Amino acid sequence: MGRYIEPQCRLCRTERRRLFLKGERCYGSKCPVTRKKASPGKGPRDRMKKMSDYGVQLREKQKLKRMYGMLEKQFKIFFRRAERLPGKTGENLIMLLERRLDNIVYRMRFASSRRQARQLVGHGHIMVNGRVVNIPSYITNENDMIEVKDKSKKMLTVKESLKEYTRSGAVPWLEVDPDNVKGRIKNVPGKNDVVDLADIREQLIVELYSK
Repeated sequence: MGRYIEPQCRLCRTERRRLFLKGERCYGSKCPVTRKKASPGKGPRDRMKKMSDYGVQLREKQKLKRMYGMLEKQFKIFFRRAERLPGKTGENLIMLLERRLDNIVYRMRFASSRRQARQLVGHGHIMVNGRVVNIPSYITNENDMIEVKDKSKKMLTVKESLKEYTRSGAVPWLEVDPDNVKGRIKNVPGKNDVVDLADIREQLIVELYSK
């Protein structure tokens, strides 16, 4: 699967918000979004002009896609899947993205970023209901048990990431046992359950793909 290998902080500056591509390290005064107000590249003033409706919709889609570290083809597959579910397509899309296994591993604080979580899953360190799953885009369900393999629980990256759990805990819809490095999905999250997506206008993404 293709992946983005260019500077990550550049994406945050492009979207003019923190995308948390490096996890908790994105907080604080050292964040480039805080230090550099202009978008990257030449002629930033030209790009700060008023955008068209299409431009606004595109930026909203890019923002959400980049937060989850996905490329266009896979993101579109998730959108088409959200269309087939009952209810609002935009909210269904966010629900599916949050249920991705790499995102769950990140939300449980077993990894410091979604990118690191994707590596843990891809390298076979994560188990779902007692079975190793190495597909980052695997869709989890309510009451699924997510656990780091016994041999992997002593990994330095996992131990360092769990320190964030002691500082700020996990999201309310997840139940985490940090001592045994495992957790359970208490319920499927909705848009209002995802605090760091509060400013995402998912309806604009629906309008963009509906053209």
